[in-house]
Amino acid sequence: MTYNSSMYKKLERVIVKHPNEAFISQAHLTDQWTVFNYLQEPNFEEAVLEYRGFIELLEKHVPQIDFLPAADTVGLDSIYAHDPVKFTPAGAIILKSGKKLRQPEAIVYKEFLQEKEIPIIGELTGDAVSDGGDIVWLDDKTLVVGRGYRTNDEAIRQLKEMTAPYVDEFIVVQLPHDQGEAECLHLMSFISMVDKDLAVVHSPLMPVFFRQLLIERGIQLVEVPKAEYDTLGCNVLALAPRVCVIVEGNDSTKQQLLDAGATVYEYKGQEISVLGTGGPTCLTSPVVRN
Repeated sequence: MTYNSSMYKKLERVIVKHPNEAFISQAHLTDQWTVFNYLQEPNFEEAVLEYRGFIELLEKHVPQIDFLPAADTVGLDSIYAHDPVKFTPAGAIILKSGKKLRQPEAIVYKEFLQEKEIPIIGELTGDAVSDGGDIVWLDDKTLVVGRGYRTNDEAIRQLKEMTAPYVDEFIVVQLPHDQGEAECLHLMSFISMVDKDLAVVHSPLMPVFFRQLLIERGIQLVEVPKAEYDTLGCNVLALAPRVCVIVEGNDSTKQQLLDAGATVYEYKGQEISVLGTGGPTCLTSPVVRN
């Protein structure tokens, strides 16, 4: 079995977490939404409805969907199943979030992968912290890691070592301060690969060298305007090359994708995505793409 080293190939197996298991109840949301720095309190019933629509989209395209269990040790952010692990062709790397509230998720995830007999090739140790949202496969042999508040130098050193057998080029991108340490800015906040030569980006946050590198590699850039960056327009999940899922309401981004020959599916994501600043890529951890 070859596991995932792509952001855009046909999605065959994915790990997700239902709001029933992450948000638990309206009372739990009332108690916890400020702790986890959500924009406002999500509506639990609406979140469940939104998630149903999102999963229905996935079910039409993805043969195998695995659901993470509820766990007393993790919080609201565990709905964003992308961050505690990153997959390589040989299996998963267990990460340790740069957001301390999220660090227990790695333990639950590790047990889940072991239960499913999905191989684990490594685990961050010591002072290393990293989120899956800071790690992007540009192609099968090029791995890009964002250095910011959620991913530190020690994590980058360990990730480079663990991925060396599978990677020809390992690129480190320095992330900006942007809205500050308390806010979530990942590498994937401003880039989503939706084909080998098509990326959705928010250029104002991109280091010049990285933007130039993409252009030099012949990658067409879909430019997300600021208003749509704020509503997660830059967070685009590829179900297959140029087959995309985005949060509804990002019309400029959608039109540019259509103009580039992409198929675009939308889901209502105010409660499950916008309020927790986690779009469709954040809600999914791709295990296998082919």
